[in-house]
Amino acid sequence: AAPGGLASFHCSARRLRAARVAVVLSGCGVYDGTEVHEASAILVHLSRGGAEVQMYAPDVPQMHVVDHSKGQPAEAESRNVLVESARIARGKIASLAKLTTADHDAVIFPGGFGAAKNLSTFAVDGKDCKVNREVERVLKDFHKAGKPIGLCCISPVLAAKVLPGAEVTVGHEEEEGGKWPYAGTAGAIKELGGKHCVKEAVFSLTPSYEAHVDTKNKVVTTPAFMCETELHNIFDGIGAMVKNVLKLTGK
Repeated sequence: AAPGGLASFHCSARRLRAARVAVVLSGCGVYDGTEVHEASAILVHLSRGGAEVQMYAPDVPQMHVVDHSKGQPAEAESRNVLVESARIARGKIASLAKLTTADHDAVIFPGGFGAAKNLSTFAVDGKDCKVNREVERVLKDFHKAGKPIGLCCISPVLAAKVLPGAEVTVGHEEEEGGKWPYAGTAGAIKELGGKHCVKEAVFSLTPSYEAHVDTKNKVVTTPAFMCETELHNIFDGIGAMVKNVLKLTGK
């Protein structure tokens, strides 16, 4: 055999086994789009897991634009979700309308208020929210195909709305002195028809401590920035979610 032939064979074999994962973004920036740290953590863990990644976002206007230095809406300014998401994707992104189950083994949704503002109307309408048509299609298609769905932070509300009875976590159900400032979301998940499971957002030797796996629906969730904790805990919790998603692909 030619020098390096065996190594090339093993590399090719790994590529054949690699899970193909779609990551759905909702803009760029925690207050009106994707939470950047969460997206980055997901991409790092997917890379470490050997996955092939393609990023997508809906080609729609943002609900509004927030000046992140002030935490206030920027009046008379508008941005496009796909265009803003391309900042995180380093330009390598496609319209969500092009995402199909045939091309991917799993799909993951980072959090950030964009999930509640641009992928759905949850931020405004709560339990009566509507989900973006393409987001709803993707969630239903992957669920029907028996392919895993990963979500973190606020994005589990999407699964709770679209997949009745799905088990998800957004962390704890009480604020606990400000440690879980968005704890009320757990109640909304129940009103949406989902089942909420309490989980932590700190490192544990048992990955299930940080992420919840709904084996029946193949939905994997983790609290991420729903908790006021150190960044490395967020990173590790997302890692537990990604690890379980990849495991469910069987690749």
